[in-house]
Amino acid sequence: MTQGYTIAVIRGDGIGPEVVREGEKVLDVVSELENFELHWTEYPHGADHYLETGELLGEDTLKELKRSDAIYFGCIGDPRIEPGILEQGILLTLRFYFDQYVNLRPVKLLEGVRTPLAGKRPEDIDMSVVRENTEDFYVGIGGRVKGKGRGRTKERLELKRNLYQITFNLDIETDADELAYQIGVVTRQGCERVMRFAFELARARGKKRVTSVDKANVLTHGYGFWREVFTRVAKGYPGIEPEFNFVDAICMWLVKNPEWYQVIVTPNMFGDIITDLGAMIQGGLGLAPGANINPDGVSMFEPIHGSAPKYAGKGVSNPIATIWAGALLLETIGEMDASKRVLHAIEAVLREGKVRTYDLGGTSKTSEVGDAIVNQIRLQG
Repeated sequence: MTQGYTIAVIRGDGIGPEVVREGEKVLDVVSELENFELHWTEYPHGADHYLETGELLGEDTLKELKRSDAIYFGCIGDPRIEPGILEQGILLTLRFYFDQYVNLRPVKLLEGVRTPLAGKRPEDIDMSVVRENTEDFYVGIGGRVKGKGRGRTKERLELKRNLYQITFNLDIETDADELAYQIGVVTRQGCERVMRFAFELARARGKKRVTSVDKANVLTHGYGFWREVFTRVAKGYPGIEPEFNFVDAICMWLVKNPEWYQVIVTPNMFGDIITDLGAMIQGGLGLAPGANINPDGVSMFEPIHGSAPKYAGKGVSNPIATIWAGALLLETIGEMDASKRVLHAIEAVLREGKVRTYDLGGTSKTSEVGDAIVNQIRLQG
């Protein structure tokens, strides 16, 4: 009996529908050749749907999505809507609702792609970044307090005084008329599970080093705790070397010596930052996929680039990040051979160099890239 999978599709905004269309095309072909079926279920959520209905993601929709084997996601964001509304109401809602606590981003320079790093080759840039995806400064704890000169309330002054004491351990008065604060949270469970994922990934891929990123020399409470938990978890993996990098240092060394890194595990905010750096050294955002993973639940796969509204409808955007995200989807649902075939086809097209979108110095259309990858998969037999 043919294995079947239900894949929820949220195309999103801007170039999202165009790049997801190419991803579906590629995955349909490889599933046919590998003898399994993908059943696509469309969801309209994005800017247009929000403007028409006022709905972001309701409980009923989330319950429907829970019956899927995976979610294939395009891009979110629209200039007609204030930044943060769609991102928090759709993308972050999905990550938190399905407890997708791992954000996995491969940073790999493929053959045929130029890196801005002089002298570096594909064998020098090949790592996985495992970003904690549900804690840190993204939990939404924070706010603003605004005074009104001499008429400011006693409660506002008290809150300001308490925040200064918490932050600086000082008993001082402040005359600042406005204050904003954001609190990061890391838990033992949250740290342990993403760190174990990173070590298990290293073990499965034959890697010998896992690098932990923090800023424990300054943010001693939260990231000192992260470092403490990492040290404990690492003891359970004696064949894999653990090491520590401060986030500012790793930004330097990723540029100078990317070949050193194999698997990197990082808190949420730092992972958000360094994976964009990783995308640039692997050739650009058009080549950078992402996976939001719950190993025991519903995972979501997407390109890490934005919706690029100025290119929407022009058919010129690079779909490779989205197609590569589809390969990660196949890997996560257990179709390893199909996943490898997709990545090999992407590499073959890039190595040949005849079909390239504008970001890679070519003039090919989005659909032409998808077609070329499909043809390569068919050539593999």
